[in-house]
Amino acid sequence: MPLVLGGAILYWMYRGEDWQTIWHVMTDEMDWTWMLLSFPFGILAQMFRGWRWRQTLETIDSGRLRSSVLVHSIFLSYAASLVVPRVGEFTRCGVLNRYDGVSFPKALGTVVTERAIDSLLVMGITGLVLLLEMSTFGMFFRKTGTNLQSILDGFSWGGYLVAGVCALAILVLLHFLLRKLSIYNKVRATLSGIWQGVISLKDVRNVPLFVCFTLAIWLSYFLHYYLTFFCFDFTTDLGIGCALVTFIVGSIAVIVPTPNGAGPWHFAVKTMLILYGVQDEHALFFVLIVHTVQTILVVILGIYAWAALSFTKRITLKQ
Repeated sequence: MPLVLGGAILYWMYRGEDWQTIWHVMTDEMDWTWMLLSFPFGILAQMFRGWRWRQTLETIDSGRLRSSVLVHSIFLSYAASLVVPRVGEFTRCGVLNRYDGVSFPKALGTVVTERAIDSLLVMGITGLVLLLEMSTFGMFFRKTGTNLQSILDGFSWGGYLVAGVCALAILVLLHFLLRKLSIYNKVRATLSGIWQGVISLKDVRNVPLFVCFTLAIWLSYFLHYYLTFFCFDFTTDLGIGCALVTFIVGSIAVIVPTPNGAGPWHFAVKTMLILYGVQDEHALFFVLIVHTVQTILVVILGIYAWAALSFTKRITLKQ
């Protein structure tokens, strides 16, 4: 289903496009030097994630943790998620259990901690970008005909009252329905686990290093993306503000479970680029080429990690 969803969005976006033109842009108009310069940051982002993971794992496992295995597990997890979205989180825990003997459930708990921290950081960056680029988002609402005041003016006081009562009734109904379903307890347990994971950070031995790794991860992700702006004449002058907005919008879009965000990422970034004055066709070229090349890098790193792990000695739980 993720493959079908991502493929359907891409087909809808690129139906009728001239692929010869896209190939011409890649071979004759694109500056590959900047794309190659962006690769080290894409690799560093995953390596920093592996090194940061060690910080949280040390709070629950005092055994031998090898940095090489941690990094290779991250490389492999990203590649695995291209096949089945989100399966990479389980893959890296399985690799660590197989080669370093770390408990799978405990490792998975630390992944929840990491994701909670990343989510908080992304929300903070999103709020900052909204404040800095408010005019762009205002333009988006104007162009799409969305006007909050006109929507609010359409309600009378009686309308507000009825809407509030209906919303409350729906929430109460959902509460009782969910309590009858097993998923209710699973959701509660997940939220509880996230909270416990966040507060467990107090046990991290070197908090400043953990913070530095977290900032380095997202700075590397951003530079991996931002440097690609200089590959094309139509994006090279857009500036860092545009890069931040499209980076955040793309980061939110990949929540939709498709392989590496294929489809939703293309649509979200392309839409925002158009607001900054990029022609529709050029925006389509940008998102397709950048996403494809960066996905190929993920595949190459995954293959490398698989080969490297094949020659890695395993440490059993008993040892």
